[in-house]
Amino acid sequence: MSVSLYYSAHRATPLTEAEPASVARVVDAHATSFPYDDEESLCVYDGDMVGAGEILAGSTKMPHHPGRLMPVIAHVLDSVTELRRAVPGAEWRVHMDDLDVPWDEAEGYVLPGMRDADLIAELAAAMDGVARPPA
Repeated sequence: MSVSLYYSAHRATPLTEAEPASVARVVDAHATSFPYDDEESLCVYDGDMVGAGEILAGSTKMPHHPGRLMPVIAHVLDSVTELRRAVPGAEWRVHMDDLDVPWDEAEGYVLPGMRDADLIAELAAAMDGVARPPA
């Protein structure tokens, strides 16, 4: 069973002339700093995959390895936070399957524990010696 993080922005007006370049900068910076080559990263859909009324949309499949889950969530949510700030005036929806990810004006998109080093270590240790589920 796979879990994904979905993100979309709706606005009555399309992206301005400058906004696609801002979005591209966020996506490029994310790709450069993403910690795992073998995990799915921030994926912003091409224009033909964006739904009606959406100006931006994407998704990221979460890793099966528990020790990678929180670092990937943190990295992707940080990038989606930057996307939201690069595309002002839009109504955003960010959710992990049926769980909405709350917006905090100061912190951006965050989930409890996503930067907790002890929790990340505990999750990673839980998989030591256990067969990995198929990707």
